[in-house]
Amino acid sequence: MDTRKIDLHVHSTESDGTFTPEELAVEAKNQGLSAFALTDHDTVDGVKRARKAAEKLGIELIPGVELSTEYKKKEVHIVGLFLDEDNPALLSHLAEFRDNRDNRNEKMYRLLQQDGFDITEKALRECFPDAVLTRAHIARFLIDKGYVKDIPTVFEKYIGEGCRCYVPRAKVTPMEGIRLIHVAGGKAIIAHPILYHMSDATLRNLILDCKKECVDGIEAVYSTYQPGDERYIKALAKEYGLLLSGGSDFHGTNKPMIKMGVGLGHLYVPYEILDKLRNPEAVSAFQ
Repeated sequence: MDTRKIDLHVHSTESDGTFTPEELAVEAKNQGLSAFALTDHDTVDGVKRARKAAEKLGIELIPGVELSTEYKKKEVHIVGLFLDEDNPALLSHLAEFRDNRDNRNEKMYRLLQQDGFDITEKALRECFPDAVLTRAHIARFLIDKGYVKDIPTVFEKYIGEGCRCYVPRAKVTPMEGIRLIHVAGGKAIIAHPILYHMSDATLRNLILDCKKECVDGIEAVYSTYQPGDERYIKALAKEYGLLLSGGSDFHGTNKPMIKMGVGLGHLYVPYEILDKLRNPEAVSAFQ
């Protein structure tokens, strides 16, 4: 029996995680993982570093990305796996995504300044010199400066959706994200669908619309899922002919309760899932 375990949803300091790509490889080794996917938000800049470190430790690195998209006014994430991190079309679109993110960040800085916070792009760059700046970095900055006590407070009071310093970001649709991942030779996965709090009908519509672009799979094993959630997503995967994926969504200390490879302690993503994502024609989806 194959008892190897994997993690196909992990973030580094290249987006909003607190572990460098190299440190993730070490953590994967410490957690007994055979493979992990680096899926930073809207960037593949850490993939080569993670691969080099993982190879030295005898761990397989899956090149990935997590794209922020919008569907019926809800944010939906699409994870790309096995993609070519040097694909010109992918890199061009990711650069455009980051430009949109930077413009949005600048608007949030101004709103936070109006609320009395001493925050600027320059100050954030000094604290996080190599990162693609996100709301998580803004939250960490406000906490480190002693302005706010913790991350939940920052999001619930200031920069969470609907709060007074929140600025919506222009997003592509899930279908556009799927097409981009496929252009780069990757497999496209609907990430953590339970987190969108959609009705069954809306989630099924999302799946059907994504199927029009030949979406490959859905994240059925995830850190915060309850057993019933996992059964539900696996049943949908079987019904709609989707492959399964799974991961912790590890962000280091930005999500301190989530550990790489084990999530909240009960997560287990078998290597069989990776085999079937890699060679879907050879076997049916893991259920």
